[in-house]
Amino acid sequence: MKRTVLLFFALAAPAFAQPSPALMKYACGPANRMFATLSPTSRFTDTTAGFDLLPSPAVEGKACTSDKPFFFSVPIPEGSYRITLVLGGPQASVTTVRAEGRRLMLEKIPTQPNASVTKVFDTNVRYPEIAGDPNNLVKLKPREQGILNWDHKLTLEFNGDHPSVRSIDIEPIPSEPVIYLAGDSTVVDQYYEPWAAWGQMLPRFFLPGVVIANHAESGETTRAFVGEKRLAKIMTTMKPGDYLFIQFAHNDMKPNAVPLEDYKKLLIDYIAQTRAKGATPVLVTPMNRRTFDADGKITNSFGAYPDAVREVAAAQKVALIDLNAMSKTLFETMGPEGTLKAFMHFPADSFPGQTAAISDDTHFNSYGAYELARCIVHGIREDRLPIAKFLDPAVPDFNPAHPDSQPDFHLPFTPILLKSDPTKVGQT
Repeated sequence: MKRTVLLFFALAAPAFAQPSPALMKYACGPANRMFATLSPTSRFTDTTAGFDLLPSPAVEGKACTSDKPFFFSVPIPEGSYRITLVLGGPQASVTTVRAEGRRLMLEKIPTQPNASVTKVFDTNVRYPEIAGDPNNLVKLKPREQGILNWDHKLTLEFNGDHPSVRSIDIEPIPSEPVIYLAGDSTVVDQYYEPWAAWGQMLPRFFLPGVVIANHAESGETTRAFVGEKRLAKIMTTMKPGDYLFIQFAHNDMKPNAVPLEDYKKLLIDYIAQTRAKGATPVLVTPMNRRTFDADGKITNSFGAYPDAVREVAAAQKVALIDLNAMSKTLFETMGPEGTLKAFMHFPADSFPGQTAAISDDTHFNSYGAYELARCIVHGIREDRLPIAKFLDPAVPDFNPAHPDSQPDFHLPFTPILLKSDPTKVGQT
């Protein structure tokens, strides 16, 4: 007999009741007193945790397992959570776990047949409501409506070679430091394959103890991010000990967008608001576009904007991660041909839903985004930011002049496929 755990929400939205952590424990196989039992018929509803989006996995022994990806969702209040997973099934498996909109949490975790391994990570759930007010919302773009990044649930993706999970334990962690990300499409949690950005790869490099909350969105400038209430949303949940990583310019530098002096003033205001909350601002220079000269050197497509970030960082005594400089080294090392495999360059019919060829020298696939996230991690270490203590020591420091081998890089394809013109999905 299936035991279903209901997470009851208050009727008057958006004042959702906080579920007890004891009720957010789920296990495959035989029931026990501490865990709700998951079976193939355990399906997500607005009030019930369960499998979601795709068909349920099978239950074999004590494992939920499949030869295809599967998703698990739970209705949950906004906030930060620690996720404890016991992975492994009846056969050998390699499981990659993502949260929400393709945030990489666990990368290719192997287990032997009938063996298990426990893995822990921290993630963040956000709502469009600001300070819980249903009449005060982040101004979401049409493409953000109804996607996993802004809904009222936590979703986990289990993917890879026979992905398998035995139990899922979810615990609120309201006092843990949060790294907020503010930026554009080169930072955002890109929702559709094969687009990717460094912000959604960054969680993979951190151990439990700090949470990544990626509020970046495609098309944003420093000014639009304020006007759409995205900065206000961050400020209503920011607390002492948190961080705000700020990377803009791809859209600011465009004609009739944000003039250079306004750009500097806006960065200074972001810094002031962050410090007023007792949090730490970190400025990130924009990574280069794929613009090579005849000698194979990257050319500057941003004008004075990267230097403006450096100037503001120096004047305001703010930590700086010079992704612009690191990406120049990275892309020149890869070369004009090698960078084709890091940026969005795909012939027609390269992936499901694609009909037209894509030639995009601004946005990245998973490999390019992963390498840029490693640059950010290197910058955290180089700046000796206190959050460096939470970086995964199993991942060595990164040298942009020695990128990871692209032929050896692989992440399983998230089965959230394109439903419209794929040439427009990853736009800045």
